[in-house]
Amino acid sequence: MMQEAPYSAAMKRKCPEAIAVAVTWDARNRRPDFIALGWAMCASHEPPMVAIAVGNARYSHELIRATRAFTLAFPSEAQADAVLFCGTRTGRDTDKLKASGFAVLPAKHIDAPLIEGACANFECRLVSELPAGDHTVFLGEVLESYLNPSDPMRIYTMRDGTFRALAS
Repeated sequence: MMQEAPYSAAMKRKCPEAIAVAVTWDARNRRPDFIALGWAMCASHEPPMVAIAVGNARYSHELIRATRAFTLAFPSEAQADAVLFCGTRTGRDTDKLKASGFAVLPAKHIDAPLIEGACANFECRLVSELPAGDHTVFLGEVLESYLNPSDPMRIYTMRDGTFRALAS
């Protein structure tokens, strides 16, 4: 037997949910911008592609469209505070690189940098987008992939909204 429930209550049951961060390039302010994401997935193995969902009103949405590229990073447990900061501030008026504590490394193919210390980073070229209500699903072809050799633990959002590392 199943019980009807509000969408928001039922969606909490999908937790724990992996956290990702999309990094874009803000050409006007000449700095990277970071957005915390709950919705990121592998979309294709050949060619390698990932999909992310970004709110239409978010500054990063505007930047991804303008640059046609993004880095998808899976942050480590040590980066939880930086992720929370980036998920609760806008890059329109905040230099998230200076304020968050993230460190970056140059990417090989795109302007958006990699997040140093993340579990993994993927340089992506935007190939398509799909309107999805109050979000847009951006499909990126993976141009280069990077792994953290120390193999840190990833963070997840729990039902109560907190972040926690889970063993793989």
